[in-house]
Amino acid sequence: MRLGNKVAIVSGGGTGIGAATARVFAREGAKVVVTGRRAEPLEAVAAEIDGRAVAGDTSDDDHVRAAVAAARDAFGGLDVVVANAGLGFGGAAADVDDERWQQTLDVNLTGAFRLARAAIPSLVERGGGSIVLVSSVSALVSGTDGAAYVTSKAAMLGLARSIAVDYGPSGIRANALCPGWVDTPMGDRSMETLMTQHRISLGDAYRLVTQHIPLRRPATADEIAACCLFLASDESSIVTGTTLVADGGGLAVDLTEVAWQQERP
Repeated sequence: MRLGNKVAIVSGGGTGIGAATARVFAREGAKVVVTGRRAEPLEAVAAEIDGRAVAGDTSDDDHVRAAVAAARDAFGGLDVVVANAGLGFGGAAADVDDERWQQTLDVNLTGAFRLARAAIPSLVERGGGSIVLVSSVSALVSGTDGAAYVTSKAAMLGLARSIAVDYGPSGIRANALCPGWVDTPMGDRSMETLMTQHRISLGDAYRLVTQHIPLRRPATADEIAACCLFLASDESSIVTGTTLVADGGGLAVDLTEVAWQQERP
């Protein structure tokens, strides 16, 4: 068991990547606290894995402190944190109002920061641990109409590096994980505009956005959860302050070459 006798918190743990991560952690021996805004899916996951659910706003300091307290009270401590809660509003910089800008940063960035801040003393007390910040490939390359989302996800990479430098001497590792397209409920919502514009199915929309990715498909939630497991476990014991990209090879593609190939007679 790669996480035997470990205790973990997974934010955004009710669906998608978070739920898949909670399940694989439990299968690998961890006791897991799942957090997020919607109580019903959280409680379903917690019941399935014999864990604990703490519902609330991930960007709220009282909520994340309650999640850490739940881990300590129920399971005796804390070893692993996966900051996975996130949301995304579209819009170029001139089109994003202050409310949507702030909400995106509050959940994606400030929520991750507050969860890490609340957890670090417990990790230090255990002699170390692992913090995984689930960012996005959008932190490294930007599409259109993503000013708030791209900014929040890019800042998470700096946060991971900072935590790694400051708390490495205490045995704490911190890394960022950057998935590309993932077949999840959040990914499905991202497909809605394409489906409407092109009058295509959900599967065809995913095929359209991944047509130039070497693996020609989105990741599954389980595949991204496996990356979280690697970063959480002792298998990555020398890995800290870095970014793991899990995008099917998308960043390896020279898009100018793709465009040139398409223009060839």
